[in-house]
Amino acid sequence: MRSNYVSINLRKDEIVIKLDENAEQEQLVTALKKKLTELKKLYKDEKTPIRVTGKVLKNKEIDEIQDLIKEKIDVDIDFDTPKTLGLSGIKKTFDKEIAMSETKFHRGSLRSGQRMETEGSLVILGDVNSGAEVVASENIVVLGALRGLAHAGAKGNKQAIIAAGLFDAVQVRIANIVKEINRDEEPLHKQAYLSVEGDKIIIE
Repeated sequence: MRSNYVSINLRKDEIVIKLDENAEQEQLVTALKKKLTELKKLYKDEKTPIRVTGKVLKNKEIDEIQDLIKEKIDVDIDFDTPKTLGLSGIKKTFDKEIAMSETKFHRGSLRSGQRMETEGSLVILGDVNSGAEVVASENIVVLGALRGLAHAGAKGNKQAIIAAGLFDAVQVRIANIVKEINRDEEPLHKQAYLSVEGDKIIIE
């Protein structure tokens, strides 16, 4: 059994715990328990914060790992989990350097044939079904599944982003850049974050 699922790097102002992206939660927890015993010996009275990076974790897994560390070492813990779309994901969305815009919230899903357009940013508390369309001059965040057409940065803002809890669209646009999604080539993305790099739309 591999024991290098977890690596610990000591930096000047923080301790970085890196989790293997391919490890199961159970393997990470077992490896982390062993590493924390070693790590605890390094702590005396210091309160050096810990940053957990590497694998993208679900909220439940974050809680489990955070509790495990806190049980041994009582310090601030920060998680680098950019792909989760809980509140931290939405916070990241709006932390991007975009002029503060009005945000419209729509409760419920959009059915085929429905179109929603707004100045500023748009948050859909539901799904955007196939055949539906959402257009925003800034960002688009869909908490459910995005299967319809989404066009963010509609007035030319390439800094705009599109984020979705489940990304299953065939086409998206940011500003004047269009990305056609080939279902055979692109896997189904759970929790996707789309932004422009160069002149391409990148899915994280």
